[in-house]
Amino acid sequence: MSYGLPALVSLGVIMALVLVLPFSVRWVEEELEAFLLVMGCLAVSISQIWTGHLVLEALSEPLKISCAVLLFGFAFRRFRGAIANGVSRLSAKLGLPVFFFILVVTLGLASSVVTAIVAALVLVEAISALNLDRATERSLVILACYSIGLGAALTPIGEPLSTIATTRLVGPPHHADFFFLAKLLWPWLLPGILVLGGLAARQGGGIVAHSKGLSQDSHENTWTVFRRALKVYVFVAALVLLGRGLSPLVERWLVRMPANALYWANISSAALDNATLAAAELSPRMDIERIRAVLIALLVSGGMLIPGNIPNIISAEKLGIKSREWARAAIPLGLVMMTVYFVALRFIAP
Repeated sequence: MSYGLPALVSLGVIMALVLVLPFSVRWVEEELEAFLLVMGCLAVSISQIWTGHLVLEALSEPLKISCAVLLFGFAFRRFRGAIANGVSRLSAKLGLPVFFFILVVTLGLASSVVTAIVAALVLVEAISALNLDRATERSLVILACYSIGLGAALTPIGEPLSTIATTRLVGPPHHADFFFLAKLLWPWLLPGILVLGGLAARQGGGIVAHSKGLSQDSHENTWTVFRRALKVYVFVAALVLLGRGLSPLVERWLVRMPANALYWANISSAALDNATLAAAELSPRMDIERIRAVLIALLVSGGMLIPGNIPNIISAEKLGIKSREWARAAIPLGLVMMTVYFVALRFIAP
């Protein structure tokens, strides 16, 4: 379908609203799921791509994530006391800097096997048990979510982006198999995960324990667990619609950009579904260096805002982190990482 300038401008306005309003309007920040769902429906309507298949996709795509949040929510509620005791003992034995480093690095590497969803749920329980000051715990959550987002991309089972990337490149000339992304990305992502672990370790000094930090409601009832899973469901469904609705904008401008411009334009994945962007941008005709650059840009920028990836969504929802809180800490870090990777890709990559 060919889209005229008014439609493309309207989609651009929707994208701008998604990037700006969560930080400037308190109602939007507090009701982010509903806001994104409305924006997604508007985008799909403007793009005129409402189909039964899209509705089914929006209804089915969030099921795995929300069911995991629901099931692990009940399981962790049952064993929360034991988990808290285990985290307290381990952090006391190792010391907070070492514990933070191990937590961030281990979750990052394990997420490619246990999935980003499970890694994020484990992170939430560990943070809830620490009982440290809010600023430190928020920084730790963001560092860990960046790490999980990077590590989950190493296998097709880690997250939707890696699944789509492998599927798109399965044929010639790349013949992507289960370990294709690991071989392509591990020399680049492993140093990033280790650096994130080092930054987390620095958060472990000079902390006042037993302060009012991030935590879930230890007395949550059944309805609270269901409500949280429902909010995650709506959040993911909204991102599916938003990603599909804005696809004409992506296909018209993003995918036609030169490699360097496309790298920086992928900062948009901070607010959009990076799996949708990967599906639109990746092609078997691309050389391996461009594929690597696209994936790294999507993975890093996905940590900047709450909608950027699944670990962010789960952690922010369960721990009550607001959009502005997340952005203040995550955007500067993301921009530094984007810059470092950009320079490395330009001058180190073969």
